[in-house]
Amino acid sequence: MKTTRLLPLLAAFALAPLSIPAQAEMVYTRGSGASPDTLDPTKSELQPAARIIYDLFEGLYSLDARGQARKGVAEGHSVSADGRVYTFTLRADAKWSDGTAVTAADFVFSWRRLADPKHASPYAYFVWPIVNGTAVTAGRMPTDKLGVEALDARTLKVTLERPTGYFLASLQHLAMAPVNKANVEKFGENFTSPGNMVSNGAYKLVEYVPQSHIKTVKNPFYHDAANVKIDTVLSYPIDNQDTEFKKFRAGELLSTENLPNPQINFAKENLASAYTAGQTYSTYYMSFNLKNEPWKSNAKLRAALVLAVDRETIADKVVGGGEKPAFTFTPPGNVGGYEPPKPEWAAWPQAQRDEMAKKLFAEAGYGPGGKELPEIEILHYTNDNARKVVVAVAAMWRQKLGVKTRLNNQEFRVVASIGNQKSYPDIMYYAWIGDYPDANSFLQLFRSDVEQQNLPGYKDPSYDKLLDEANASTDPARRIELMKRAEALALAANSIVALTHNTRRRLVDPRVKGWVPNPLDFNLSQYLEVTK
Repeated sequence: MKTTRLLPLLAAFALAPLSIPAQAEMVYTRGSGASPDTLDPTKSELQPAARIIYDLFEGLYSLDARGQARKGVAEGHSVSADGRVYTFTLRADAKWSDGTAVTAADFVFSWRRLADPKHASPYAYFVWPIVNGTAVTAGRMPTDKLGVEALDARTLKVTLERPTGYFLASLQHLAMAPVNKANVEKFGENFTSPGNMVSNGAYKLVEYVPQSHIKTVKNPFYHDAANVKIDTVLSYPIDNQDTEFKKFRAGELLSTENLPNPQINFAKENLASAYTAGQTYSTYYMSFNLKNEPWKSNAKLRAALVLAVDRETIADKVVGGGEKPAFTFTPPGNVGGYEPPKPEWAAWPQAQRDEMAKKLFAEAGYGPGGKELPEIEILHYTNDNARKVVVAVAAMWRQKLGVKTRLNNQEFRVVASIGNQKSYPDIMYYAWIGDYPDANSFLQLFRSDVEQQNLPGYKDPSYDKLLDEANASTDPARRIELMKRAEALALAANSIVALTHNTRRRLVDPRVKGWVPNPLDFNLSQYLEVTK
């Protein structure tokens, strides 16, 4: 899932006035980063939007208070001996916010909609493991050929093409959550509007004022409503981290989405009870557009720029606050038993990397004795922390290789769209946080057939084959080994510049109880409590 999505607000931004709640009402006010790209769970790919959507929708599986997988609409499941057929039993008390039952047919409708190429979901590849999933998303088969079937109101049968090691883990992702068929058919794409939306999560949508706030309130029909303590959640999109910081200190917010880097030490010393930090399952990186020259055909040029970046300096000095230098796309930490394979040069001192970078730059035909590399554009999103990283990388390239750059700063939703379309000319700065705790959530993005979220446009049939073999393996050790071989192959192509693995730093008012930093960086409102 794309992360650190921050969208500019109007210059005259002001929080909507907070009405004084009834004494018994528990209200949670939070900074939510970027304005949502959409509240449709099958189409949103921005993490701040997902924070709101997780409050509104629940799939067969969801997240618990510690960001781990838990049963959601599914009461349980069974798997056939060959690992291909999953049968899910739905909760008897699963209901929509209008009081009607959530049924297996809702999942059939929703997953067919997700797979429909006309729907153009960036997460359509989530259905690829299902029988005919690839053919349906490519438009070669109708959606009713997708291998998902409602045996009765509470029994969902899913048939996979082959055993798939990550399939269950993927079900906690919002793309696999159900949407209400009658609701979508009545309102079309406008089903996400307040007054229209019917949801099945712990909360329901009541207000959405662009550039101001999004208000959700407790859903009385939610199956665990008795344990949901917060009555109202007010999410405020604030792109400027300094503005968000000031509003937290003024008492207008109970939690922030981020913390400005210059304020980290101040927060540690003066706001210690509110300062919270945790390592996330994420990677910040730069992507070369392999559809364009000189990036498409000059592997040595890409390698030179990769090596010339001093990740340790960026992690320790530019970003700070516990960031880790990144040498792989998949974060380290032995998630699911997978530890990514570092390239050989990761063990070199930076001086040795720089010497190799200069050598490769010359062999690529540039620098002293060669031609001059035309000025290159670095596209990045609106965020002070992001800009500092991009400026630092540009300075390293200029100092060591004489590379000239220009920065193109755009709204995050614009950057996301440009990246998905591969319409940036040279290089873009981006970030990815795992959609689920499995290396496939990262490695999938290098597949040739993932069109939108494969930002560099990397294509290698050998890579695709290795990943297919890995995910079809029922032997966990063999699956991990094959994924390592696949990632090593992709890293050797130098289609991206891995920069850092993120430590999320934010402020959470001590009155907010139940907040637990976790790798996927989600703290669902239904597990929190605001005390006096």
